[in-house]
Amino acid sequence: MNRFKITELGKEVFWLRDSERDHLARVLRLKPGDLVVGFDNTGMEYTSVIRKIEDKSVTCQILSTDHPDVEAHTSVYIVAGLSKGEKMEWVIQKGTELGMEGLIPLRAKRSVMQLEGSKAQERVVRWQKIASEAAKQSHRVQEPKILEVSAWKDLAERLPENTQWLIPYEEEKTQRLVSVLDTLDPQRPIAILIGPEGGFDETEVSMAQEKLGAKSVSLGPRILRTETAALATLTMVLAHYGDLG
Repeated sequence: MNRFKITELGKEVFWLRDSERDHLARVLRLKPGDLVVGFDNTGMEYTSVIRKIEDKSVTCQILSTDHPDVEAHTSVYIVAGLSKGEKMEWVIQKGTELGMEGLIPLRAKRSVMQLEGSKAQERVVRWQKIASEAAKQSHRVQEPKILEVSAWKDLAERLPENTQWLIPYEEEKTQRLVSVLDTLDPQRPIAILIGPEGGFDETEVSMAQEKLGAKSVSLGPRILRTETAALATLTMVLAHYGDLG
């Protein structure tokens, strides 16, 4: 069954409006009587039947509710240095499929792309749409939140106070990721700091360690591209705590 993000939830029905309504009626060409699944980002999903398709809304009658165990039990965020091209979109799409909790785009010293003002806001809207579509495709019931483009000084305010910070760093030679994960609490959020194309500057790594308490870790002897490092680290963290594999 096709999945949709609920616009408004009632006691026995829900409504789809705007892009969700248009996708159902114009793209998929579903009809009254067809079955669909709706989710409202609370962890619940609703198996329903289409009752009415109007110009601005679709009314669906709820047949059953469920709370599927599909979300990661450890909240893992990616803080990704702004990168050019489609790298950020790739990380958001695949990170959503894997189970990330959210993503913060970060202005880093070596970021080739710099976003400010309305351009930054427009890009975040686009990235959030990518996360929403990926959440539907992977049958998640809560889509990751793409937060606003941030500077280093704002990071601590963006995530919960008890967040544990990791920073994969190519100059880290002794501390491997898996050994550090053994020391973390999977019941607390974990944030992964990933550098842009040129990696993090030494001063940024030091600042992350001093201001955020970030632990620098090695991902192995090979240098990974920014998008590879983000997804590899996310996968290893979730697998370590039993959410993958």
